[in-house]
Amino acid sequence: MRRGREEGEALLLAFIALLGLSAVGAEDPYIYFTWKVTYGAISPLGIPQQAILINGEFPGPNINSTTNNNIVVNVFNNLDEPFLFTWNGIQQRKNSWQDGTAGSTCPIPPGQNYTYHFQVKDQIGSYVYFPSLGMHRAAGGFGGLRVNSRLLIPVPFADPADDYTVLIGDWYTKSHKILTKLLDSGRTIGRPAGVLINGRSGKDSAGKDDPPLFTMEAGKTYRYRICNVGMKVTLNFRIQSHTMKLVEMDGSHTMQNVYDSLDVHVGQCLSVLVEATQAPKDYYMVASSRFTKYTLTATGVIRYASSNIPPSPDLPAAPVGWAWSFNQWRSFRWNLTASAARPNPQGSYHYGNINITRTIKLVNSVGHVNGKRRYALNAVSHEDTATPLKLAEYFGIADKVFKYDIIGDDPPASTVPIKIAPNVMNATFRNFIEIIFENPERSMQAYHLDGYSFFPVGMGHGKWTPESRKSYNLLDTVSRHTIQVYQRSWSAIMLTFDNAGMWNLRSELWERRYLGQQLYISVLSPARSLRDEYSMPETALICGDVVNLPRPPSYV
Repeated sequence: MRRGREEGEALLLAFIALLGLSAVGAEDPYIYFTWKVTYGAISPLGIPQQAILINGEFPGPNINSTTNNNIVVNVFNNLDEPFLFTWNGIQQRKNSWQDGTAGSTCPIPPGQNYTYHFQVKDQIGSYVYFPSLGMHRAAGGFGGLRVNSRLLIPVPFADPADDYTVLIGDWYTKSHKILTKLLDSGRTIGRPAGVLINGRSGKDSAGKDDPPLFTMEAGKTYRYRICNVGMKVTLNFRIQSHTMKLVEMDGSHTMQNVYDSLDVHVGQCLSVLVEATQAPKDYYMVASSRFTKYTLTATGVIRYASSNIPPSPDLPAAPVGWAWSFNQWRSFRWNLTASAARPNPQGSYHYGNINITRTIKLVNSVGHVNGKRRYALNAVSHEDTATPLKLAEYFGIADKVFKYDIIGDDPPASTVPIKIAPNVMNATFRNFIEIIFENPERSMQAYHLDGYSFFPVGMGHGKWTPESRKSYNLLDTVSRHTIQVYQRSWSAIMLTFDNAGMWNLRSELWERRYLGQQLYISVLSPARSLRDEYSMPETALICGDVVNLPRPPSYV
């Protein structure tokens, strides 16, 4: 028996070495998944359409992990197109090789497989995964990813009776291939056809309620992890006759304020506690569109155990206007005394006392290049390269694939025409940087940065100026990975670029991202050292201009 266990441990260590992650502690547990990615027919809005399924499921399976777990996902691509998953909000410490974006990773060819291996190092909270290439995200392939606290780390609330994942998002009935053709032809994908909650609209073709999504027992408390996995629309979430106590956002414990409804912007996740204190019957969850000229709504039923009383048809009303949403954001506060992934309090990191070494101001714009619509940041519309940016950099051929810093830290005049090119900025390792997102348009924005969480210190209407810093929250803003920018407004974030790698900063509004409103930030450690970054895994896919090049020496 002992010999068999030793052989098993030896095989595990060999597997870790094969993946090029020998620096990952072997004592941290491993969880394994095998995913077969296929097309399948679904009809969530009553219209048959082709979707991307994972092991036949839509949405995909939940990943249930614990801080520092090593997650190993063997993905078989049975589609007719190259494919990648990205893990939204997972920081991939020292390991942008596993980030799953076109700038960091070669895509999985049709009919082949690739094994992701990453560690949820020093993280807790609620996240999602989804396809990152092209318009695949419009076809599904998304799911929840939760990172639970370790047993010895205190959590600032009692264990709930159950823990539910709620994936909300706008939805198109056109296939991702049709949406791609629309964008490639210079047209827009238009308004969504509806909204889904966990892959359902809430009603069947006859208008009858779908079966209950969740069950609660009277007198107990439940955790709901709500994530917006949609394409473009902010959604307001609420539960009939119940309030929600906010406890976590994008991996940070919050002050536990109580809300009747919450705006959830594209790419964001939050956790609430809901007490089952109402009369035993069915109640509606509601997700409805915000900041649009149209109204789209989805419902889902929560059932009290043993109930046979249907929910009231009177849905709770959604809030109106952006000022309500802005004020709600101002009410969110970091729980300074709560522990996160480590036993020390979140508030022990005093971000407001760190000197800013650089300010980057990014202004989004839309225009036409060669008669076709493009979206840009500082007048550059990003274009993916056949050789992933990270591989080009690692193999020493970056100058043949892209140019660094073709945009400056300040935006050009609004009259400057949009240029299409790979958009890569350098950031000095371990510098503390301020980034301003300015949105001069009449529509919402949401930005996500891979590899990091950041501090959204301020928001305001109009244009940002240095005087705007006087309104910053330098004490207890909630650290997170995705931030909204309201129409004709600005948002400011701060962070230390201490995670070496090639990281995607993108609009989470996928039409905009597809048409160029994204860039990559290259963070290089001065030393080629495993202390700062993992070497390229031996199992990494190779593509583009590096196919026949000798592999660079591993970091030491």
